[in-house]
Amino acid sequence: MQNIQNKLFIGGKFVPAVDGATIDTINPHDGSVITKVAEAKAADVDLAVAAAARAFPAWSKMAAADRGRLLLKLADRIEECADELARLEALDTGHPIRDARNIDVTRTAACFRYFGGMADKFQGSVVPVEAGFLNYVKREPIGVVGQIVPWNFPLMFCAWKMGPALAAGNTVVLKPAEITPLTTLRIAELMAEVGFPEGVVNVVVGYGATAGQHLAEHPGVGKIAFTGSTAVGRRIVEASKGNLKRVQLELGGKGANIVFEDANLLAAVNGSAWAIFHNQGQACIAGSRLIVHEKIADAFLDKFITLAKSIKVGNPLDQTTEMGPLTSIQHRDRVLSYVEVAKEQGGEILCGGRPPADPSLANGCYVEPTIVRAAYNDRVAQEEVFGPFVTVTTFKDDEEALKIANSTEYGLGSGLWTRDLQRAHKVAESIRAGMVWINSYKRVNPGSPFGGVGQSGYGREMGFEAMHDYTEAKSVWVNVDAVIPPHFKR
Repeated sequence: MQNIQNKLFIGGKFVPAVDGATIDTINPHDGSVITKVAEAKAADVDLAVAAAARAFPAWSKMAAADRGRLLLKLADRIEECADELARLEALDTGHPIRDARNIDVTRTAACFRYFGGMADKFQGSVVPVEAGFLNYVKREPIGVVGQIVPWNFPLMFCAWKMGPALAAGNTVVLKPAEITPLTTLRIAELMAEVGFPEGVVNVVVGYGATAGQHLAEHPGVGKIAFTGSTAVGRRIVEASKGNLKRVQLELGGKGANIVFEDANLLAAVNGSAWAIFHNQGQACIAGSRLIVHEKIADAFLDKFITLAKSIKVGNPLDQTTEMGPLTSIQHRDRVLSYVEVAKEQGGEILCGGRPPADPSLANGCYVEPTIVRAAYNDRVAQEEVFGPFVTVTTFKDDEEALKIANSTEYGLGSGLWTRDLQRAHKVAESIRAGMVWINSYKRVNPGSPFGGVGQSGYGREMGFEAMHDYTEAKSVWVNVDAVIPPHFKR
C-alpha cells in the first residue's frame, strides 16, 4: 500500500491543521496506531467553507454533462484502486476485507457512476397555468453543503453523500468520522487526479463537538447532511437554526425482522444472520430485532444459533474472516454493557455475549455474535446497540407481530419472511419504516431512496429524492401574450 494520506484536503491541496493538531487513527484489530491525521477545528472549517464558496459559481455553471463526466471518471478510478481501497477500509474500520472489496468498494463506485449519469438527466418541469402565461420550474443547487459521515461505512457513505450533491452542482465540505477517515482522504486524492476543480470538494477530519458543530452552525453553509446517532442529530438541528440551513438526517434504527410460520426457514436463517452480523452489526439498518412466530421459534433458533457460532471472527485482513472487530474499543465496551443490561432485565443469553477466547484477538475490539431472548419492551429490544447483538421475541399472529415491530421510536429498515404474497404486501404497508425488505434484507441500490421516519430522521439518500434534497425549486413566470394586469388597465 502506498503512503497513507493524513492531511486535510482544502482548496484542492492537502494541508496540515492550522494549529498543527493531530488525531491518532487506531487499528481496531490490534490497537496499534496506523497514522496521525490532521485535526480540523473551527479555523480549518472556515477555510474549507471559503474554498467551497469560491468554487461554487464556476462549478454550478459547468455543463451538467461535464460534472457527470468527472463523477464517471472517479467511479472508474475507484475500481482501478479497488484492492488498495478495500485494504485501507479493512485496516481502518475492521470490515472483513472480502466484504470491503466485494461490497463497500463496489457500492461506492456504483453510486458515483449512478449520479454521474444522473447529472444531465435531472429535469425541471412546466406547470399548466392560465392562458397567456408560461410557468416553468428549475432545480438549482443550494450552494455550499456540509456533510458529516459516520464511522461504520466511511467509504460507501462518502459516495452516498457527495454523489448527488456534486451532480446537482453544489460544492462540498465533508467531515468524516475522526476514527475512520483514511478512505475518504484517499477518495479526495482520486478526485484531484481525475480533474475535479480546486475547492469543489473539501475534507476536514475532526471531532463532532468541534469541527462538526462549527460546520453545522456555519452561516456560509446552505445545507447540512448528517448520518449518525439520533442524539447527535438533534444537536445538528439545533445548530442549524442560525441561518435556517436545510437539514437532512439519517439517524438510528432498531430494525424489526419478522419471520412468519410459512417462511422458507433456511433462507430466513441465513438472511437474518446477514441482517445483523454483517459489518459486526454496525449498521443503522441492521435487523437487530428478530420477531419469530412461536410455532417455528425452536426450529429457527436451533439453526440460527448454530450458524452464529460458526461465523469466523478474526483479523479483517484475512480473506477467510467473516466478522472482524468493532471499530473502536469504546464501542466494544458499550456493546458488551448491553449484555449486562439484558441479564438485569431477565433476558437469556443464547450465545455469545463476550469477546472471543482466541488469544490472538485479545488486543482488538472483538465481540462474539450475540443472541439474546428478550421481551419486546426490554431496553435491549428498544435501544440501538449497534453491534453483533440481536434480540429474539416470539409472536402468535400477524397483529401481534406488527405491534412488536412498531413498538420502537425508530423507523429505518425492516424485513419480513413469508411465502404469502398477500400477507407480505399487507405487512409491508403497515410497518412504520422508510424501507421494508421482503424475503431479503439490507439490499440497497443508488436508484432506490434510503432513509427513515420518526427518530430515524428525515430526507433521503439515493435516487431522484436525493437530487431533490440537494436542489431548490425556482418558479419562473413568463407573460407570453403580453397580458395586461386587469385591475390597473387604463
